[in-house]
Amino acid sequence: MTARNTPHPVLRRTLQGFTLIEVMITVAIIGILSAIALPAYTDYITRGRIPEATSQLAAKQVRMEQWFQDSRSYRATGGTACYIGASDTTSSKYFTFSCAASSATAYTITATGTGAMSGFVYTVNQNGDKATTGVPTGWTTSTSCWVIKKGGVCG
Repeated sequence: MTARNTPHPVLRRTLQGFTLIEVMITVAIIGILSAIALPAYTDYITRGRIPEATSQLAAKQVRMEQWFQDSRSYRATGGTACYIGASDTTSSKYFTFSCAASSATAYTITATGTGAMSGFVYTVNQNGDKATTGVPTGWTTSTSCWVIKKGGVCG
């Protein structure tokens, strides 16, 4: 036989594949990156759902003020409940809305989280006072703003 038929030692090494150590190091790196990225991504998704509540609360507050301009009361005609346009729940996937009119000149609209957003509770009243009265573990409540990030960061 000639030397041509004998494979070169360097070529033989590249055909063997990865060593167990190389595979284990790769798996460990992927595990570490996943452990860091998953909580950050989950918080990002949660923060992305909060504007659904705050924007709806602001829109409902505007409807209450428009109703008050027309009827001189925050309550529905002939009743003790809020004007119906401020308490509809048809436009939100992660929050339910309610409105309580304690008098003809006072109300509080509340957005309560459901499903993935359960634990969050945002409110606004006739004076425009915004508050975050309920949050999940790890978040901070506020009586003066709508919290949009962990640590009590207001929006």
